[in-house]
Amino acid sequence: MRPVIPYVTAALLFGLGVYGVLRRRNAVLVLMAVELMLNAVNLILVTADTTAKALLPHGGQVFALFVIVLAAAEVGVGLAIVLQLYRMRASIAIDEVPLTERRADEPVPAVAGAVGEVTATEVAGPEGKR
Repeated sequence: MRPVIPYVTAALLFGLGVYGVLRRRNAVLVLMAVELMLNAVNLILVTADTTAKALLPHGGQVFALFVIVLAAAEVGVGLAIVLQLYRMRASIAIDEVPLTERRADEPVPAVAGAVGEVTATEVAGPEGKR
């Protein structure tokens, strides 16, 4: 087997993953792009293990196993964060995530159409009467 083909495939997978992380606004798609990057690293580790005999027997495969365990933990934590974000904001768009801390006296901004939000039309009725 020529090692060039798996290395080029891994480079394409990693590049596609980087593109997905940088360009996507959906949190689930960003997690999928990170998984593509981790799979590209796994492909490189296994290919390097089969082509270049290192001091450790099957060292690349052992490291690939560690990367798989890391990816599983990343998916668990990442999906928990995405679910909590969806419960709080009713959206999983990364652009809408507040990155700064609010002061204690600052009101929480309401998201239009959030789950459990009561609008003025529902309270007053369509004619504006109570």
